[in-house]
Amino acid sequence: RIFAAFCAAMSVAGLLFLGILIVRVAWVGGSWLSWQFLNSFPSTIDPASSGVKNALWGTIWLVVITALLSIPVGVAAAVYLEEYARRNRLTRFIHLNISNLAGVPSIVYGLLGMTAFVRWFRFDRSVLAGGCTLALLVLPVVIIASREAVVAVPQSIRQAAYALGATRWQTVRAHVLPAALPGILTGIILALSRAGGEAAPLIMLGALTYVPFVPRGLFDAFTSLPIQIYSWSDQPQPEYYHLASAGIIVLLGILLP
Repeated sequence: RIFAAFCAAMSVAGLLFLGILIVRVAWVGGSWLSWQFLNSFPSTIDPASSGVKNALWGTIWLVVITALLSIPVGVAAAVYLEEYARRNRLTRFIHLNISNLAGVPSIVYGLLGMTAFVRWFRFDRSVLAGGCTLALLVLPVVIIASREAVVAVPQSIRQAAYALGATRWQTVRAHVLPAALPGILTGIILALSRAGGEAAPLIMLGALTYVPFVPRGLFDAFTSLPIQIYSWSDQPQPEYYHLASAGIIVLLGILLP
């Protein structure tokens, strides 16, 4: 009982401090949040006219590319590992490594992305390289969440489908995946939220803090909201403190839904 009370108290304390931070950010940056802020580029000369247009669109590009690359591969890998792969040393080794990859610091994926996508594949410091790196970052999370959702589907559903003459693929497609869909979607949402809030891998890739245009192609330079917020928070002028808080509100508005 003492341990349960301690855990509950720590959870409440964490939520309390999180609420205080959100209220503080909303209080400081709320007055700077406007359509002009969303539709303007950053300015190092006039902070009052600065905005997050390039960073906002860069974040959208990154999240879309990450989703297109990680969701099909992650869900397909989870279905194969749970429904088709044999239970042997190789699959146990794969499961162990997927779990380990989910806990690797994001900066390591930044180094991997810089080596693989920027140098080997010659994507340069483009939004495609950033999206591929973030896809590798969240892929273990998608696989683990999808596996847990597939495992949670009762075996009786599979046995009933087989008894009626359904093939394994028909059973997976028509019964297992629809039943596991809520858990899969939860894992996908958490993974994409992590991808949208990451800054360390993109800094390793060389994402610029000032890009005076919106990315219009996969090989364009880019920035993102976390990098722009970090850049503003490092400035000594008090106006940039308000801009960083407004940028945090925009980022939360993208991630929370």
